[in-house]
Amino acid sequence: MTEYITVAQVDQLLGTGWEGSGDKSLAVEQANAYLNTLAFKAWEAQPDSVTRAGAELAKEAAAGRLYEDSEGALKRKRVKADTVESEKEYQDGAQARSGALQFIDALLSPWLIKRTATAILARL
Repeated sequence: MTEYITVAQVDQLLGTGWEGSGDKSLAVEQANAYLNTLAFKAWEAQPDSVTRAGAELAKEAAAGRLYEDSEGALKRKRVKADTVESEKEYQDGAQARSGALQFIDALLSPWLIKRTATAILARL
């Protein structure tokens, strides 16, 4: 597994206490695992935005928000006032995205290889 971020780098970028009550080492390991699932463009030296994204991922992981359970996006909600009734239906495969994860996506976006159907067909 490629190591995109270290505990020392996260400490330098985010300062002390970024982990809250979480485990620093586990948080950095989860951040690296997340980054290893992505297809990056080639670079000579790791871009600062990728390192920053790794630090932000570690912070999210330490808080238990990187690999958390999710109810997903709400497809339908029904509420009945008299004799109290409530019903929620979620979209299949939908997952909530926090503002922090959207920021991380923005940091990583310039460095990600965009997979399209055309590119896949061209490779065949």
